[in-house]
Amino acid sequence: MHFGRGGAAHARASEKALVDCLRAHEDAVERLYLVGDVFDGYVEYRHLIPKGFVRFQGLLAAWADRGVPITYLVGNHDPWHRDYFVRELGVRLVFDHLLEPLYDRNVYLTHGDARTPTQPLYNRLKPWLRHPLLVWLYRTLLPGDLGYGLAQWVSRNFSTEKVNEELVAALREHARQVLREGPADVVVMGHCHRSELTAWPEGAYLNPGCWDEQRTFGRLDEDGLKLLHWDGQESVEWRE
Repeated sequence: MHFGRGGAAHARASEKALVDCLRAHEDAVERLYLVGDVFDGYVEYRHLIPKGFVRFQGLLAAWADRGVPITYLVGNHDPWHRDYFVRELGVRLVFDHLLEPLYDRNVYLTHGDARTPTQPLYNRLKPWLRHPLLVWLYRTLLPGDLGYGLAQWVSRNFSTEKVNEELVAALREHARQVLREGPADVVVMGHCHRSELTAWPEGAYLNPGCWDEQRTFGRLDEDGLKLLHWDGQESVEWRE
């Protein structure tokens, strides 16, 4: 979703569209998976969290209270969570990958960053960016406004909204490799901002794309795996 990207009006519209979409599906939803980069920049402190997007968070809390399991696989823009989503919202946080049995399928889920060779600098920096000591120093030495502001500045200035075709292809190849190795027969990844649903003899690969740009998402039910688009009123099958 990359909540926080763009101005306040843009962010509110993106949040409203997502809340409307989720509410339209809530009677049928049995589980919800957020595949990373929910926020464009996120730094959680011991007693502070970034403000905003409370309507979306309130919906998550209401669903969790109702017994809907919600899983949040963090991405490269929002890895610095502590326990707020777990303790206050009832959301499971996953910091790497996950293999879940769903509708007689084994579904492999991960954000997709550092799963490909197309971003060698980030692949080298990722262990340091998430090292507990360095994260603790960042949170401790920088005041909250400065630390969060710096994270947002980095996100704005070192990220590009342009789709990297090499990254799209590398994620697709990684997905097929995961399927070949088994036991997964469905792979779900985000990260590249390109919506895709591809089927091979080994299984299927779904990338829900970027909600902020395309309003797309994936749905798995007894009828199979689908890539859908929210048009503001209803969900329809996605066509580029």
